[in-house]
Amino acid sequence: MKRLRFRAAFTLVELLVVIAIIGILIALLLPAVQAAREAARRSQCTNNLKQIGLGLHNHHDVYNRLPPGGATYIPPWGQYVSTSEAGWGASWMVFILPYVEQQSMYSQLDFTVSSPGWGHDPTNVVIANKVIPPYRCPSSPFDKQTWGNLSSQGKTMLVTYPGIAGAVNGLIPNYTETRQSQGSNTAGCCSGGIAGGGGVLFPFSQLTFANISDGTSNVMAVSEQGDFLITLNGTKQPWGSGTIHGWFIGAHGGSTTVDRRPPNYFNNADARHFNMATVRYNINQKKGWPDDPGNCGSLGVCNNVGNNIPLNSAHPGGVNALLCDGSVRFLSDTTDLAIVARLATRDDGQTVQF
Repeated sequence: MKRLRFRAAFTLVELLVVIAIIGILIALLLPAVQAAREAARRSQCTNNLKQIGLGLHNHHDVYNRLPPGGATYIPPWGQYVSTSEAGWGASWMVFILPYVEQQSMYSQLDFTVSSPGWGHDPTNVVIANKVIPPYRCPSSPFDKQTWGNLSSQGKTMLVTYPGIAGAVNGLIPNYTETRQSQGSNTAGCCSGGIAGGGGVLFPFSQLTFANISDGTSNVMAVSEQGDFLITLNGTKQPWGSGTIHGWFIGAHGGSTTVDRRPPNYFNNADARHFNMATVRYNINQKKGWPDDPGNCGSLGVCNNVGNNIPLNSAHPGGVNALLCDGSVRFLSDTTDLAIVARLATRDDGQTVQF
């Protein structure tokens, strides 16, 4: 009579136990892996801002002034000479292109036209589908490119680093900010909210480091707008100063006879400043905004485009900020709004405590 032999194998219970253990290990390791990836992205974001800082300093070395936060191609930023006001011009990111390894792109731009930032096909051809790595934080969940105004030419790069134009009046104790303009009371396009001029990169600025009397280590030049805002109905909105139309567009207006620096930047009209931010709200104040299109008129937060969209990021706990000395600091969500406003103002005369 043959003896039956049973082959050794896992029981169903043992198999389920092993699967459960593996699941627990994955659950324990996944946050650590995600944290490590975010740490790497945040480090790259810091390096991007440092490269931008070098670009700003090199521009200052060449021209003895910082680039404007945004400007048309009237002198001294170009060769468009007219007593009539120009259309939409370029952002500060355009003027530092040679100093972030983009000399080839910069050399193809025409600095004699009246409206390079909107609807100028030769400019659109130059910038279409181009990627400038230092202009975008890798932690941002936004699309990498937007149709913007390029239409048939292609897409333009969506960016997450606004220049700091200033802060609205009333945020800094014992200090009055008069260098600001209030746009129209239109909820959506085109108002902008409040456009500041007390910072470093504001419309038609022509500052030197000597103008930063609070000290270059106490004043922000650039920070972040890289995460979704959440409106009242729970919708995630990719609102930022460089999201709807991309990195090229800046400020509009100005001529050889008209000075459009705040407080003269289109009061009660279209006071939008693209790729710039005027501080008005707390860092990472992402929730509770009006549903699309937002409200630029009274809040300065909307899709096209809010001057006062809060500084925000996808980094846990705060945002990176490039200071005028070229260093990068991480500003916590809990940073007092008055301190953020002081950092956004070049000459309030008050000490900043990080």
